[in-house]
Amino acid sequence: MSTYIQVENASKSFGDITLFNNIGFVVNEGRKVALIAKNGSGKTTLLNILAGLDSFDSGTCYLIRDIKTGYLRQDPQFDPDLTVFQAVYGAPGILMETVRDYELALHLHHQKELVEVSARMDFHQAWDLDAKIRQMLSILRLEDEDQLVGTLSGGQVKRLALAVVLINEPQLLILDEPTNHLDLDMIEWLEEYLLKSKVTLLMVTHDRYFLERICNDIIEIDEKSSYSYVGNYSAFLRKRDERLMSKMQMTEKAQNLLRTELEWMRRMPKARTTKAKYRIDAFYQLKEQSEYRRNDRQVEINVQTSRLGKKILVFENVSKSFGKTVILDDFSYTFTRGEKLGIIGRNGTGKTTFLNLITQQLQPDSGTLNQGETVVYGYYQQQGLDFKPGQRVIDVMKDIAEVITLGDGRQLSITQFLGHFLFTPEMQYVQVEKLSGGEKRRLYLMTVLMRNPNFLVLDEPTNDFDIVTLNVFEEYLKNFGGCLIIVSHDRFFMDKLVDHLFVFEGDGVVYDFPGNYSDYRASQKKQEIDARRNEPTDIAKTTGITEKETDNAAKRKLSYKEKKEFEQLTSEIENLEKEKSTIESLLYSGKLKPEELIHKSNRIGEIIILIDLKTDRWLELSE
Repeated sequence: MSTYIQVENASKSFGDITLFNNIGFVVNEGRKVALIAKNGSGKTTLLNILAGLDSFDSGTCYLIRDIKTGYLRQDPQFDPDLTVFQAVYGAPGILMETVRDYELALHLHHQKELVEVSARMDFHQAWDLDAKIRQMLSILRLEDEDQLVGTLSGGQVKRLALAVVLINEPQLLILDEPTNHLDLDMIEWLEEYLLKSKVTLLMVTHDRYFLERICNDIIEIDEKSSYSYVGNYSAFLRKRDERLMSKMQMTEKAQNLLRTELEWMRRMPKARTTKAKYRIDAFYQLKEQSEYRRNDRQVEINVQTSRLGKKILVFENVSKSFGKTVILDDFSYTFTRGEKLGIIGRNGTGKTTFLNLITQQLQPDSGTLNQGETVVYGYYQQQGLDFKPGQRVIDVMKDIAEVITLGDGRQLSITQFLGHFLFTPEMQYVQVEKLSGGEKRRLYLMTVLMRNPNFLVLDEPTNDFDIVTLNVFEEYLKNFGGCLIIVSHDRFFMDKLVDHLFVFEGDGVVYDFPGNYSDYRASQKKQEIDARRNEPTDIAKTTGITEKETDNAAKRKLSYKEKKEFEQLTSEIENLEKEKSTIESLLYSGKLKPEELIHKSNRIGEIIILIDLKTDRWLELSE
């Protein structure tokens, strides 16, 4: 087993802020590793360093050479004027770069370079790159390859970035919050892909189901130090608890020993000779160990909820469309106090539009929305905090209020309230743009809650939050007495909080499912199994064989025509393989003229596609 990444005694700071100090860990071939830490601990910075976009202040980092590496950044950027296909084709990566080198050598008629790059094309299996790109775009539901990148939604941009990374078939895959902006179907696809893949994985994610199913190693950065654990997320929680308990016991033992040593130090000043120096040095080490205190402060969410009357919000025969895209069609519903509703559906089915209708940022095309007089909305939007350049943390808060009322009636100043959300006095005067993604989200959550809402509308609220903050936020929402609506791709978060779901299926179809997300998926899978069990096979449909006879029909012999086709395919595949081998020999010979080289290169691409198609049909008949 090779070591793909080895970090030793690595440190990184930004100004006076130390992110991590003398950390060390390894990522071995074939392992799927998660990086877990609180917001602001340097997770994204560390991934950027490993991807070659930044560097450590000190320490060493060994990355195995000559392997394909893919890096999915948290907020990928593309040229908005490119089409989807151009963005993938022109992206960095060994596969795309090899093809571009080949096309350049072909265009310039550089025969020597063509021979060399043709060998690389073979090695990387790059002859059918166009087909691979289109297949990946189809899987990731980016069917319109001519669509401009600038017109894509956040979820589509994330899927485009995934296509760029996965098309290169990397051996080492580095993912920073891969589930952000993906819908639930796409997250489940990615989960299955990673489970089946042999790729070595290092990722940052707050998705606890994702962590549980995929990862077999976890690296934790805690109090600027690193700790490694073997096992999934459940094993990590157990072993982390054991580590902290052991640390506390060691501290207690050090404090008891310190009392004895302190008496010795005070009682025997004359004994401090060279012979006793080792004991004096040990005393100071013991003193440092006994003074260890964990900084385990968590976000405190205890905000007052405004009084909510009996009438909350009523949809009566509401319809909403954008051109030919129907979002709601004659939809009616009455919201009740204490309701906890989850909303799911593919990207583009209208989930965010529905939230904008609720908060009256959009008006319906027809029908009415009747809102109660006591409703106070708290709308946490997907795009996050809107702040001015150079604005400080404390300024953002003071623009809303000077005093905040807690759930127990106490009033806090802005400075005290910021402290509840782990913004130290120093951080309160930091410019917002210098905060980490998670810290910006935490600040944004404060601006929503400090208005004392009684109707919370949360659009992707879990993006960029660390797991500790999510746990605190979940406990607050479980006890929230008002009305709660959640759109989230975080299955754990939804399962923990919602009582029922609105399922957006597109074309204005919305149905109410009684249960959480796992209940919904279990119901869907049962329906799929029942449908497969009751539906006759293709053979039964075409031959009229009854359901009971279907199994026997599936085992029938090939027809005469199919048998002849099978024999012909065997021969054709064999001949194509021979032709491919002959052309490869000619390409490497260096004897071909430029026009012959171009012709043979084009032909080998055609042969590879034909072999794939005919092999698929051969396998179909052989089964």
